[in-house]
Amino acid sequence: MAHDTHKLEIFRGLLKFKSNEQKIWGVLIFLSIVTTVEVVLGIYKPEFLNAKIIGMKALNWIFIILTLVKAYYIAWDFMHLRDEKSSFRWSIVLPLLILIPYLTFILLVEGSYIYDVMKTGLLSWDF
Repeated sequence: MAHDTHKLEIFRGLLKFKSNEQKIWGVLIFLSIVTTVEVVLGIYKPEFLNAKIIGMKALNWIFIILTLVKAYYIAWDFMHLRDEKSSFRWSIVLPLLILIPYLTFILLVEGSYIYDVMKTGLLSWDF
């Protein structure tokens, strides 16, 4: 019996788990950095990011990507997806990684069309 507890202590010594406090600080720092980048880009709106990429400004794409990164990380950490099987994680994350950018793309394209119509009058798209 004593031999088994000795093995367990050695095993615990090999695995170093982060405390909950370390995890919370890590999440806070990561999300704060990503949010700060988003806010700074939103305030300054650098001119070189106004280039159109697939119908939207590069700045919009950066916001979409950073928002998806934050959403994935929140799900990964707060929904404890890191401890689940890979197939279960992908069944939750993959639809979100496909549908959210698709919805965002549609909203931005249609919104820019409506803005152009309101600004310049009737526009027709050549299909």
